[in-house]
Amino acid sequence: MNNVFVYCEIESGKVADVSLELLTKGRVLANTLGCDLEAVAIGHQLDGIEKELALYGADTIHVADAPELAPFRTLPHAAIVCGLFKEEKPQIALFGASSVGRDLAPRVSSALHSGLTADCTSLEIGDHTDAKSGTTYTNLLYQIRPAFGGNIIATIINPDHRPQMATVREGVMKKEPAQTPGKGIVKKIDASKYLNDTDFVVRIIDRQIEDRKINIKNAPVIVAGGYGMGSKENFAILYELAEVLGGEVGASRAAVDAGMTDHARQVGQTGVTVRPKLYIACGISGQIQHTAGMDGSSMVISINTDPNAPINKIADYAIVGDVMEVVPKMIKYYKQNSK
Repeated sequence: MNNVFVYCEIESGKVADVSLELLTKGRVLANTLGCDLEAVAIGHQLDGIEKELALYGADTIHVADAPELAPFRTLPHAAIVCGLFKEEKPQIALFGASSVGRDLAPRVSSALHSGLTADCTSLEIGDHTDAKSGTTYTNLLYQIRPAFGGNIIATIINPDHRPQMATVREGVMKKEPAQTPGKGIVKKIDASKYLNDTDFVVRIIDRQIEDRKINIKNAPVIVAGGYGMGSKENFAILYELAEVLGGEVGASRAAVDAGMTDHARQVGQTGVTVRPKLYIACGISGQIQHTAGMDGSSMVISINTDPNAPINKIADYAIVGDVMEVVPKMIKYYKQNSK
C-alpha cells in the first residue's frame, strides 16, 4: 500500500535498460518517502528475474508469468496492471517512455483517472501549498519536464489522485545497482482474475525486430553537429573527428530537420538521451530541447562562432570559432599527439 511501483519492460527474458534506470530512481524516491519499491514483471519464463530487479532496489516483485503474456500486448498487460494497482494502491507509478510505455501508461492512467506526465527529465519529492485554498500537500511527486517547445521547465504535481504517474525516456536517469539490494520478495499474480477473452482479440502472427543500425546511446565520445554546420557535406568533418576519437556522430534536431544527418543520431528531448565521457558540440546553439538530452555528459566542449550561445553556459570548455577551421586542427593535433 502507498509504495513506489515501476513497470518493467521485458523482451526475451531481458529487462529493458529504461526499467532498470527507473528502479534506480524509484529506490531514491522510496527512501525519501520511507516506503518500499515494488516492480511489476509481466511475460513468460521469468524465473529468477527477481534477482536482477532486487539488485536495483526492488523490495517486492509482482510476477505474472504465462505463455500468452509474451510478447507484449496492450490489452492483457493493461488489464493486469490496472487490476494490480487497484488492489495495491501505489502512490507513485513509473513507466519507460518507450513504445511499450507510451502505449501502456496512458491506458492505465485513463482507467484509474490518475493523470500522467510524459517524458519527464527529473523526478523529485516535495511539498506544495495551494494558493487559493491554503491547503498544504506533503511528499508529492514533482514531475519535471520541458514545456511550451522547451522554452520553460514545468513542474507538474498531482495532489488529489493516485497513483501519481510519469514516464521517463531511456538514458535520462542513471542506471546503478542499489547500495543495499532490495528484499526481492516475489508475489505471483493470478492473471486470470484480471483477464477476459476480449483482452486477447489481437493475435500476434509474426514479429520482426530489427537491430538499430546506429546506436549512439552507449558511445563514450560523441561529436554532435547543429544547424550551424551549414550543410550535409560539412558534417563529413564530424565523422572524421569521431573516427579519430573512437566515438559516434550526433546531431541537434535542427540539423536533422535540415537533412544533414539521420534521425537516429538526434540528441535531445525528441531524440536520444546520452551520457558520454566527452561531448563535442559543433555549431549547436544549445536550446533546452537539445541540452535535456546531453547535459549528463562528463565533459562538454562547445565550438561556436557565437560567444553568447547558450551551449557555452554548460560547456566545460568553449571554443569561439568556425567549426570548419577548428575541427580539422583538432584532428591534426590529436593524430600528432597520439602516435
